[in-house]
Amino acid sequence: MKRHPLAVTTLCIAVSLAALCVYAADQNNKSPEFRKQFLENFHRTSLNTTPGDAMMLRILVEASGAKRGVEVGSASGFGAINMGIAFERTGGHLWTHDINPAAVKETRENLAKVGLENIVTVVEGDALKTLLNLEGPIDFVFIDALKQDYFKYFKILEPKLKVGAVVVADNVIQSARAMKDFLDYVQTSPDYDTVTIRSSMEKNDGMTVSYKIR
Repeated sequence: MKRHPLAVTTLCIAVSLAALCVYAADQNNKSPEFRKQFLENFHRTSLNTTPGDAMMLRILVEASGAKRGVEVGSASGFGAINMGIAFERTGGHLWTHDINPAAVKETRENLAKVGLENIVTVVEGDALKTLLNLEGPIDFVFIDALKQDYFKYFKILEPKLKVGAVVVADNVIQSARAMKDFLDYVQTSPDYDTVTIRSSMEKNDGMTVSYKIR
């Protein structure tokens, strides 16, 4: 079949323009300005990390140079996006775990909207089971799921933690009684330096930050 040179040229231009549009859209949702606006307009619920705490997580990931992170409790991905931005900068990766299929779906959609779907992997299922399949070493952990199970999550992950790993646990003031076994351990173990911080007063709560020293 004979092709008209002009038609072929026009087709090539159209394909190239389409590719450029896709590339431009992809770059736009990765821009700092777009992501900042997305997070400011994010529809948060009581299950989401507060903006102040999420920013603290982002800073801790980037400052520690973490490469392999784990989040227990995705909610709808507000914390995962903030940490994902930091892991993108460190060249690392985050695995976020949630048992709720609706939360998993929403988290994946939100990560895709800001171009972080290749930086953050969303794992669906009971974290007490899914964490067992995670390979080490791990150098950053954020726990924000069932409060009475914090110590169980931690003990699954602990053998996979490298020296210098940072472990952050949320809601440690309001839910101190429910996670007493976890708090007693990280606050008294000679293997960790632990401090309780309040980077946000939105929920009148706080987080523990533990550093694995050996």
